[in-house]
Amino acid sequence: MASKYLQSFFVKHPIISNSLIYGSLYVGAEFSQQFITRKILAEEKSNIDKATLVRYAAMGTLAYSPILYNWYKWLDRTFPGTNKAIIVKKLVLDQFGVTPVLLVIFFTGMSIMERKKDKLEECKEKFLPTFARSCLFWLPAQSMNFLFVPPRFRVIYVGSCSFLWVNILCWVKRQQYISNEAVIEVSNNVKRE
Repeated sequence: MASKYLQSFFVKHPIISNSLIYGSLYVGAEFSQQFITRKILAEEKSNIDKATLVRYAAMGTLAYSPILYNWYKWLDRTFPGTNKAIIVKKLVLDQFGVTPVLLVIFFTGMSIMERKKDKLEECKEKFLPTFARSCLFWLPAQSMNFLFVPPRFRVIYVGSCSFLWVNILCWVKRQQYISNEAVIEVSNNVKRE
């Protein structure tokens, strides 16, 4: 009975159901990262950062999911089929069309939610290495998506893959980078001494 209701809800409200599932997987990836780094690997155990979980939930549910839902709907309508030429077109458009946009949205959106002074700094610093990693991860994953996954399940499939990918993004996001502000502060301190 419950599965029939869920199936009916999924058909009647695809963007809402996709958003809830994708957002849950997105925040689940951040939670798993925090659990491992804060509860298992850390010498001094610390609490889960709930504010960061909320930011990931917002990013996955409110930003990425609607974009991906509409993107795959357009992509499947514009390029129907699964022959090699169609798959290659979809892969190229997906990786080099929407992925850069999503990475910019991720880094700048997170910086906005974190109230950083320079909203673009982290994006400038981490965009290219993250994009290179995304090519290695998403090109094979999307090949499977476009070959075997029915269109109505694309966002869920991508959400499942995103659970792994967001773990990579979370790791990249946690990597330290030297901000321009920190460089200026260090150089000012050196000048004073």
